[in-house]
Amino acid sequence: MAVKNGSLVTEFILLGITEDPDLQVPLFFLFLLIYMTTILGNLTLIILIVLNSHLHSPMYFFLLNLSLIDLCYSSVITPKMLMKFFLKKNSISYMGCMSQLFLFCSFGITECYMLTAMAYDRYVAICNPLLYNISMSPKVCLYLMLGSYLMGLSGAMVHTGCMLRLTFCDGNIINHYFCDIRPLLQLSCTSTYVNEIGLFTVAGKDIIVPTVIIFTSYGFIISSILKIRSTEGRSKAFNTCSSHIIAVSLFFGSCAFMYLQPSSAWSMDEGKISSIFYTIVIPMMNPLIYSLRNKDVKVSLRKTLSRRIINQNSI
Repeated sequence: MAVKNGSLVTEFILLGITEDPDLQVPLFFLFLLIYMTTILGNLTLIILIVLNSHLHSPMYFFLLNLSLIDLCYSSVITPKMLMKFFLKKNSISYMGCMSQLFLFCSFGITECYMLTAMAYDRYVAICNPLLYNISMSPKVCLYLMLGSYLMGLSGAMVHTGCMLRLTFCDGNIINHYFCDIRPLLQLSCTSTYVNEIGLFTVAGKDIIVPTVIIFTSYGFIISSILKIRSTEGRSKAFNTCSSHIIAVSLFFGSCAFMYLQPSSAWSMDEGKISSIFYTIVIPMMNPLIYSLRNKDVKVSLRKTLSRRIINQNSI
């Protein structure tokens, strides 16, 4: 067999979440429901932000981008996983696997920095409200957005480039439901030392640095909130941040568990459970977290639905 991109393997077999035949149908419908909820929730949030002018602010600009990222992020992985459940099609070509890895890393890392940009937005809004329009001008928001996507793209290029240098000889069975970094490293028949170093360096930078920035921002935010005398003012300030804190904790916690462990301590079964959180569950939960706990979004949804009903009745 001819060597292709440094690999003797032309396709991989994805074992999926479980090989238990009794669980295939229930899991298919469960993850199909989650995926449909993810698409509906994120598209609804995007449409609401675009259509309602009072949501055209930096916070909702970043939230729109977060919804777009979650939509793409989930779509890179979930449809292939559903095909395995329903059509029993569990093979993926070598280049298809590398492409999935690249897109997964790109959107995942971008989400890390988009959440960081949202934390900075909340810091400025609460700690420096008089300078908010200057500090979060349209140009600054654009730079923060482009910077997030650029960090995602560069990180994905490093991870995928390191993976392309490896050789996969005989083993082509991936004990996972998508082409993730750690399961692929376990299949390589060449040294993965450089990849391990790259994983800890890049993943550490993309998880630890944003986490430190976010928690530092919230340290200043909490300090400012505690100085607010009125109970109503403190409650309102906490409510504007609570949704973001929940989203950050879920996403960074599950990612850190997956990628910041040494190989000797890493378990494939635990890795699958952790991966389900940040690849499937969190993209579904983000629009729910931000909409259910956000008065502006709920008001916009009611107004949009009311206008649509009135327009239909007038036809």
